[in-house]
Parts: sequence; C-alpha cells; structure tokens
Amino acid sequence: MKQRLVDAGFGLGWSLVKWLPEKVTRAAFTAAADVVWYRKGAGVTQLEANLRRVLPDADDDEIRKTSRAGMRSYLRYFQEAFRLPVWDRKTLHERMTITRLDRLEEASARGKGVIIALPHMANWDLAGASVTVRGYPFTTVAERLKPEALFDRFVAYRESLGMEVLPLTGGDANIFGVLARRLREGRLICLLADRDLTRSGVPVDFFGEQTRMPAGPAALAIQTGAALIPATLAYRETGIHATLHPVVAVPEEGDRKSRIAAMTQEVADAFAAGIREHPQDWHMLQRLWLADLDAERLARIEGRPTPGDRRPGGPATGTPGSGSAA
Repeated sequence: MKQRLVDAGFGLGWSLVKWLPEKVTRAAFTAAADVVWYRKGAGVTQLEANLRRVLPDADDDEIRKTSRAGMRSYLRYFQEAFRLPVWDRKTLHERMTITRLDRLEEASARGKGVIIALPHMANWDLAGASVTVRGYPFTTVAERLKPEALFDRFVAYRESLGMEVLPLTGGDANIFGVLARRLREGRLICLLADRDLTRSGVPVDFFGEQTRMPAGPAALAIQTGAALIPATLAYRETGIHATLHPVVAVPEEGDRKSRIAAMTQEVADAFAAGIREHPQDWHMLQRLWLADLDAERLARIEGRPTPGDRRPGGPATGTPGSGSAA
C-alpha cells in the first residue's frame, strides 16, 4: 500500500505540477522542505552528519542553516523534475550555464566517447536534458526502484528528455558491456558516482575519511580509451551551473586495480571541491562514510565474516545495495 501511494504521489506530481505557475510550485515545495527540515527526521539528521564532514569548522547554527538550504535544494529537484517535461529546448538550454564546456567538446572530438561522472548535486536531470539539446545525447544507468511502476515512470520521464536509460539490475543486457559499446561509438555516458557502499566499491579518501565510490567510470575509461570528466552542479536563482573538471588521465603504470583506484580518488577530489563550494546543493541524505555504518554491514562490505554468516568463514548470500539514486 505504501509503495502504491508513493507511485500515485509521483503520478499526481507529474500530472499537476507542470501546469501550475512556477512561482506557486516553488513556494509550495520550499514550504514543504521547511516542514521536513523542522521535524528533523532521519534524513535531515543524516544530512547534517554528512555536512559536518564537509564543513568541519562550522558551528551547530551554521550546520542547521546549511541543512535547511539543503532540504530546499533537495525539494527543488523534485519540483523541477515535475516541470521538466513541458520545458522547450530553448528553456532547457538557457537553464544551465557551463564552465569549461570546451573540455567536453575536445574530448568528444576524439571520437572515443566521454564519461561524465557526477555527484548527487542540484538537478542532474536538468543537466542531462540541457546537454542533450546541446547536441550530446547520452546513456545513463538507473537503479531499479520499488514499486516497479515508479521505476517505469522515472525511465519514461528521462527518456522523454532524450536520455537512454539502462536498468542497473533486472535487465537482459550486460550493463558494462552496453556502456562500453556506446563509448566505442563515440557517445556520451553520464553516471552518478558519489556512493557505492558495496564490496565492489573503490575505497577513497573523501573529506578526510574513508568511503567507497563506484569503479565503473574509471574501469570504462581504461577499457575503452574514453575521456573521464568529473562534473559538479550548483543551483542558481533560475536554473543550474555546471563545472566540468579536468579530464582524469589513465595512469601509465600499475595494474588495472591500482589505476582504477587512483582515477576514482581523483574523481572524489573533484567532487569534494564542488561540494565544498556549494554544500547546500549536495543531496546526500544517506550514510556515506564507512565510520557511520554498523559493524555487520561494514564487515560485509570488507568481505569479513559476520554473526549472520551461513557457513563458517564465509559471508552469507547476498550483497548490500549501493544506495545510488535513480
């Protein structure tokens, strides 16, 4: 029942919000964000714990002020998501400005494909739509949501914006293989890449503490020769601004694992620079750092036995979810 209500709520949002005046919906979603922030539930509490890593010198008042702005930014994402399908190409183009677009243009001209790695900042769907109307249609991956109808809504929504969306799980295709083929065709791949708390995630130092991020962007760059470009986003009064960071070079020495690790750390450093500048636009309401995980989940990520193991010396069947947003 809860899943059906969630799906119905999103359906109502896409049906209604896009037809209301933008000032009205912005005010309504801002008010909703303030209510959620004031109640300080689990998501807001975790957001503030994450912000303390980003802003280590901030006092409690500053953290609360930033988390309030963060919740407004987070709800603004949904408000704009409901309106995006009715924005024309001119609006989509105008709603995003880009620093160092030449990095994408030069990398694309090589003909080997481009991988854009992004954190969960501002409105990544608007960024994708805006890049598409600039002549760079792309492929992305979405985590399968529950209920299935909600996942289908998100896929249809993103495809309506010009994106090719591959399901992370439950599909017939080998996702890595499909992405590699798209890159060899000279196409653009965009991947959210700031959280992968699974055994396959790559350990990185992020704001001075250990976490894990996806290996996929670096692995694809090594396998295909595509350029890997980290990007960060931030809201403006109207629209968003994107910063394309320098291309992450493939190390000349080391085995595949060590090169993936070095490249993923460089991506993490670029993310940290963008998040530090615009912390209110980083939508991370989940646990991210390994220090915040309970002992059993941490053991599973690290491949160590846990009390719930089904056989001596080996982990129980199953892999914890990555928690990446669709």
